[in-house]
Order: sequence, then C-alpha cells, then structure tokens
Amino acid sequence: MSEHATPDLTHLATEIKRWGQELGFAHIGIGTADNHPHAQRLNEWLQKGYHGEMGYMSAREALRADANALHEGTVRVISARMDYLAGGEDANTVLQSPQKAYISRYALGRDYHKLIRKRLSQLAQRIEQQAGGRHRAFVDSAPVLERGYAEQAGLGWIGKNSMLINSRAGSWFFLGEIYTSLPLPIDAPQETSHCGSCRACLDDCPTQAIVAPYQVDARRCISYLTIELHGPIPTELRSAMGNRVFGCDDCQLVCPWNKFAQPSTEEDFVPRHQLDNSELLSLFQWTETQFLEQTAGSAIRRIGYPRWLRNLAVGLGNAPHDPAILKALQQRRTEVEEMVAEHIDWAIAQQQQKAALIGSDR
Repeated sequence: MSEHATPDLTHLATEIKRWGQELGFAHIGIGTADNHPHAQRLNEWLQKGYHGEMGYMSAREALRADANALHEGTVRVISARMDYLAGGEDANTVLQSPQKAYISRYALGRDYHKLIRKRLSQLAQRIEQQAGGRHRAFVDSAPVLERGYAEQAGLGWIGKNSMLINSRAGSWFFLGEIYTSLPLPIDAPQETSHCGSCRACLDDCPTQAIVAPYQVDARRCISYLTIELHGPIPTELRSAMGNRVFGCDDCQLVCPWNKFAQPSTEEDFVPRHQLDNSELLSLFQWTETQFLEQTAGSAIRRIGYPRWLRNLAVGLGNAPHDPAILKALQQRRTEVEEMVAEHIDWAIAQQQQKAALIGSDR
C-alpha cells in the first residue's frame, strides 16, 4: 500500500489480530488511548504510599496518565497477551516443601521482555508497512498502564488482586502494548469484573498485602520485597515469606479463574536450570559466578547476587531445622556485605531456635 493511500481501518484491525496470532500472541485487542479512570486509580494508590521505594512510579506518573506525552500522536493502544505457563514442577508442591526454593512461574524461563518486545516490534513494523502511521512497542519497559489499557481493549478485567483476569485464560500471561497514531476501530470491553463475592486472593496472601479488594500495598507484597526492595526485608514479614525467594504467585494459585489457564508453547518460557524444583541450600551455596551463569538471560538476574542471597537466607531461616543449613549460614556469614549478613544472622537465630525446641522435646 502506498504511503498516501487511505487504509481500510476495519480490515486492518482484523489483520493486526491475525498477524499477532502468527507471532505467538493469544489475544490482541484495540482500545482508546484515554486511560483517565485508571490514571486516577494510580494517583490514589500513589497518594497512599503503596508503591514503597518504587520512586519511578510517582516520578513518571504524568507519562502513565497521558499516552500522547509518552509517544506523540497516539490515539489507540493495541494490547497483546502472551501466555507463559510452560510446565515444570507443580507450584503448590514446591510451596509445600519448605526446604525448596519457590520462584515465581513467570521467571523460570528466559526473560520475557526481549521475546515479547521483538514480536511486538515486528507487528508494529508490519502495520507501518501496510498503513503508515507512527507506532511504538512497549513491554513493561516504559510508564504504561498496561492492565488498564488491556481491560479497555477487552482482554479481561482487573481482579481483586490487581491482576488482569481473562475468563478463558485466567491470569498467567504477559502483556505488551503498541501505541499507534492510526484511529483503528475499538474493541469494546468484553468483561466486567467477575470476581463477585470471592475473596480467595485477599484471604490467601501470605503477608496480607491485598489490603482491600483491588488494592495492593506493595510494601507488604512478597514480589516487591524479593525483587524491588533494595534494603533489608522488614523483620515482621520474613516468617510469612516461607520459601518464596523471587516473587510470589499465591493470589494467582488460588484464583478460581486460573483453572482455565492456557499452556504456553513458547520454548523460552520452559523452566531452566531446574529452578522450578531446587533446594534452598543448593542455591544459597552458589558463588557469584554461578549465579551469573545460571541466571543469564533470566529476569532473576536483575536483583543481583546480594539480594539473591538475602532472599535465600530468609527462606533458609524459615526452613525446618537442618544442621547443614545452619553450617552453611555460618560459613557464608563472614563473606557477605552487611545487609545480607543481617538476614543471615536472622536465619541463624531461627535455625538455632528450632534446634532448641527439638532438643527440649526429647
């Protein structure tokens, strides 16, 4: 099509969805670039301080509230869903094995950012080739209210756990967006909230981070504590973390809608290095070189080696008493920086306390 031809936007929208499926996306929707209701909710969330140390959330709030400010000329947002569950050890089985390390299911394979950004960029290029316009792809890489846009584009509804939920696919999926200057026909939101009276996610959250329906206090959320927080994990929350060392999936695992979750066929999402079923002690004994080797191309690497040890130390403190664990903690104690050492000290105290209880029972 020449750059001066007027595209058939209805046909183009249909083609975009077909091209998206060819690129591995399970659902493509098109919505308006106006996100005022969701921007207002973000502002209220920030005003409550629920973002904790994630200063970038408030620093770039204006760009989240105005798509045109982020990408000039944007009138539509194309939202894309890609499912990521790709096998591995059963999540609940790992959570119920306190000597094992639980890693959020999304992080078991390769980092999703590169894969999805590449696919979305290919889709954006194809749209531009066919119809012109200005387009920009995003995958959790810029201030975009992705769940809000996805809800507006008919990909699902935002549940009480603040996750986007789809009635045919649950919530085990990634989202990505293309900002476009083309006034494509809009997909009506297909689903209002279907959470009803269910409060499974609120009741099951280990640290009670879901402080009210649709409101998550990140400062209590295990995903925030293990990934976003750079300093010490609050002492009062450590025991509730159990063996969760990178992220947390509890609010998804108990969501009834996830019985409809779709398995992914993407090889990049297949668990690597047995991280779906590894012992806490084994991971804690990795050297920094091993950590860098085993997490190459993984979202886990972003937290760095010290925070990896910090999180594992908490998990080891919560594990049943084991002389091998206590020995490993004591040996590592002198090798680490102060922040990590403080968590190791806590874990040692927890292990010693359990040992004392065992001894008193004899």
